[in-house]
Amino acid sequence: MKALWERFGHLVRELGKFGVVGAFSYLIDLSIYTALYRSPLGWFWAKVASTVVAATVAFIGNRFWTWRDRERSGLRREYGLYFFFNAVGLGIALACLGVSHAVLGHYWPQVFHNQLADTIAAQGFGLVFGTLFRFWSYRRFVFVAASSDAGVEELTGEPVTRQ
Repeated sequence: MKALWERFGHLVRELGKFGVVGAFSYLIDLSIYTALYRSPLGWFWAKVASTVVAATVAFIGNRFWTWRDRERSGLRREYGLYFFFNAVGLGIALACLGVSHAVLGHYWPQVFHNQLADTIAAQGFGLVFGTLFRFWSYRRFVFVAASSDAGVEELTGEPVTRQ
């Protein structure tokens, strides 16, 4: 057991911190999404706006708490990659929302054309799939450990410079 903890303990701690930051950001996301859902923005732009605000909060929490022990590779680079991967995560949530609202709603509008179904699709399924993707991508490409710079160089084509 001790050998397993020594090998994976850091990952468990990172995942725990990522979860706390994510839970706080989720509450922000859900609150803004719910508040804007019936606004003139509509369900699609409500999800976009709620994700942008929650992602900004999550970036701060992840950079300065979850992965604070990792070397900095430039705020501009980290922030840019972070929001790129968040856009992909948003795409995953919007795809879940689109499948629920447009595809399933086409066949069963009485079940899937309501706020509860849209919220479950975007904030439930979209959140789970998007979070799994984001944890992997942040850890691999955004907040890189000193030994995993090769992955960043593969993605960006440029060597990582430390500040």
